[in-house]
Amino acid sequence: MNIIITGASSGVGFEAALELILSGKHKVIALARSQDKLERLLEIAHGLNPTAEIYALAFDIIHDDYTDLQQFIKNNFDNRVDVLINNAGVLINKPFVKLKELDFVEMLQSNFIGHVRMIQAMVSLMPVNGHIVNIGSMGGYQGSVKFPGLSAYSASKAALHTLTECLALELNDLEIKVNCLAIGSAQTEMLETAFPGYQSPVMAFEMGKYIADFAITGHRFYNGKVLPVASTTP
Repeated sequence: MNIIITGASSGVGFEAALELILSGKHKVIALARSQDKLERLLEIAHGLNPTAEIYALAFDIIHDDYTDLQQFIKNNFDNRVDVLINNAGVLINKPFVKLKELDFVEMLQSNFIGHVRMIQAMVSLMPVNGHIVNIGSMGGYQGSVKFPGLSAYSASKAALHTLTECLALELNDLEIKVNCLAIGSAQTEMLETAFPGYQSPVMAFEMGKYIADFAITGHRFYNGKVLPVASTTP
């Protein structure tokens, strides 16, 4: 499969990208804003699998020109994307009364609008049975426990969850499947920002493996689903 993953420079995205190249069956384009961190990803990936077909591109899903990304895909993927994993995101931890409007704008741009732009740019390259996997959060999952300081982040993730359900219907005629994993805690830098001092029982590499496995097989069983992936709260 030809797989694109955003937010691949750290956390669960970094680990998912490594998991995807282990078998040697898939080609991976890893996207993130930090070229230095992407270079580290490539180094580790080729250490694990010297023949891994993994390509890295420093790319900002909000501000950069998608024409450049589409050309990169044409050069390395023969213009076909089987799986798109929308994992990029940021988090602001701040009490609601102290949040500025720009904080909400940043959350919506990074955790929602950027993914909208990515999907719109990629959908024409996806074949029948293509799979779009949005990485949501238990913070935006309806009925889940919510936490102070995370209202802007949680609201942006809730928007991504609803988009997933809408796109599954809109892309049905193209036979492209769309699902969302509302992930709970995994030991990452973002978790430390949200819950300083908390230690998750789930390691980043474990959640990364789950995401990678779901991206490859989940479309056989699900479409339009927002699936909670959490063993603890947070």
